[in-house]
Amino acid sequence: MYSVFQLGKKYLRYYFTAANGKGHGVHSPFVFSLITKVLNDATKYPAYKEIETQRNLLLGNETIITVEDFGAGSTKGLTKQRVVQQIAATSLKPKKYAQLLYRLVNYFQPKQILELGTSLGITTAYLAKANPSAAVTTMEGSTAVATIAQQQFDALQLKNIAVVTGNFDETLQPLIDKAGQAFDFVFIDGNHRKEPTLRYFEQLLAKANNDTVFVFDDIHWSAEMEEAWEQLKQHPQVTLTVDLFFIGLVFLRKEQKEREHFIIRY
Repeated sequence: MYSVFQLGKKYLRYYFTAANGKGHGVHSPFVFSLITKVLNDATKYPAYKEIETQRNLLLGNETIITVEDFGAGSTKGLTKQRVVQQIAATSLKPKKYAQLLYRLVNYFQPKQILELGTSLGITTAYLAKANPSAAVTTMEGSTAVATIAQQQFDALQLKNIAVVTGNFDETLQPLIDKAGQAFDFVFIDGNHRKEPTLRYFEQLLAKANNDTVFVFDDIHWSAEMEEAWEQLKQHPQVTLTVDLFFIGLVFLRKEQKEREHFIIRY
């Protein structure tokens, strides 16, 4: 994991070298539309206020839970006591990016959504609210954390979410094997290491289609995540990527004549 100083330097380099966030000079109609209709959509959707109310409640929640940690830097089976408000303060996606996920789903209207890394359920709620007719499957390593997330779904009256708990290394392949339809939107935010990130992507390609949107979290979080991102960009089935620094978008669109990689200021 990069230090705050290292990440800050990288962000400044990104900010001053990325393409203009208004879409000027972007010659791909697909990406231009993505910029103008999604990245720059300033609509205050009603779901934003509802979900942010739940986030604020989590930030004040002093409940202590026992968390199993399977992510980067952890050992399988490691448990520790955590306060919910601490998890909310450090692990939840900032609303700028959580709301971007909402707009991406609102724009692409996927029917089968998969999230690797539920955490306390805020991003899950944004995904589910953006298309209530979609089936959302979200995966979380910790049972205790998933229980808190389910409380958020109940409070928001979300009925289109199924939660799968356990180590992704043990739960993802069985989920893929029994999935009837392809996932057309996948948000990977559960393990910030190179090898698992690439492995999950390879596994999920079996249940992807031409229009599947892959969203990878924290692609510049560490040197190995940057290596994973570079490998994803060169994958033979990947035809288009968009680097927004804190998240990366990956597309498999065969109608893309040439492989293209965009770095967009957001």
